[in-house]
Amino acid sequence: RHGAVKNEDTFKTSPFHFDLWFYFTLQNWVLDFGRPIAMIILPLEWFPLNKPSAGDYFHMAYNVITPFLLLKLIERSPKTLPRSMVYVSIIMFVMGASIHLVGDSVNHRLIFSGYQHHLSVRENPIIKNLKPETLIDSFELLYYYDEYLGHSMWYIPFFLILFIYFTGCFTPVEEESRMPVAALLLMGPSSLYYWYLVTEGQIFILYIFTFFAMMALVMHQKRKGLVLDSNGLFLFYSFIITLVLIALWVGWLWNDKILRKKYPGVIYIPEPWAFYTLHMNNLHAAKESL
Repeated sequence: RHGAVKNEDTFKTSPFHFDLWFYFTLQNWVLDFGRPIAMIILPLEWFPLNKPSAGDYFHMAYNVITPFLLLKLIERSPKTLPRSMVYVSIIMFVMGASIHLVGDSVNHRLIFSGYQHHLSVRENPIIKNLKPETLIDSFELLYYYDEYLGHSMWYIPFFLILFIYFTGCFTPVEEESRMPVAALLLMGPSSLYYWYLVTEGQIFILYIFTFFAMMALVMHQKRKGLVLDSNGLFLFYSFIITLVLIALWVGWLWNDKILRKKYPGVIYIPEPWAFYTLHMNNLHAAKESL
């Protein structure tokens, strides 16, 4: 029965899922983090600006592979989890990631025309002089679909699925509450990717609420005599290291006046790509032929 926890599942444990966590980390780095890099370094002649870039094909592959890996992760949970919620979350994840694909494709291609990610849409030199001015509204709509609607429909289901899986990662056996060497090796790349996900996606509030929910669950289950198994520890410690990396990132850029203007809210967490276009973008000037 969907959503019910079977009695016989209660004390089952599962070994560390090295294969799934490895594939998950690898495809996150290659297909998500690597897609804008591939778009920038590959010759424009291969992927004209009016056609999908290499990064877009990376994104398409990500939209197919990631839901599959999330489903396989849920299947390996030692407990029966609420399948209906998982399926709805996967559907929303695919929709959000697909919306983001379109918006992100256009926004990143604008870099070749001189678009600067550390500036708002209306402050960008190539945007603010558009005529008629209603075109600027269209670009702001595109930015909304990319950075707000797309990110929300992408990341909320993503973190919800991870948390649902996390709820099944408890065991009464103390010996199961330790991580193998493989988990320790994967923790660094996994945490660094979550740092990128939170900072570039501007989803710190979603991330921190998920982390607090994890901590509350750990303390609640501890009173029942249950501890995290190796998979739960891997996920929990990865989130802790991510928080440390975010704090270091914010501390490093705390006095950057230009980025402060771009991110004026109480929660100041600059995007890595905004930092790139502000301080490191010397790879592509505007193409004279465009």
